[in-house]
Amino acid sequence: MVDDPGAKDRSGPESLQGPGSADVGQQMNTLDIDFVRVLEDLIDVLIENGTIRLTDLPAQAQQKLTQRKQARRRLRETLDLIGEDDEII
Repeated sequence: MVDDPGAKDRSGPESLQGPGSADVGQQMNTLDIDFVRVLEDLIDVLIENGTIRLTDLPAQAQQKLTQRKQARRRLRETLDLIGEDDEII
């Protein structure tokens, strides 16, 4: 089987027919995004306590984790409305 990220899995919730099927698909997408974050946090904990090393993961997984960490760091920096030099009143 070829892993084609552009291909749609016809067996997923998006393929459901009938009223509310788009809502189910959207809910599943939201749950998947939340679950990915849980997995990222779990991997971080396992690495921090020495259960696994980042290098134990396949190269593609290492790259994706690193990219997501960098993106979250940039997002946090963008959302930092109070800089280090700002005084909190």
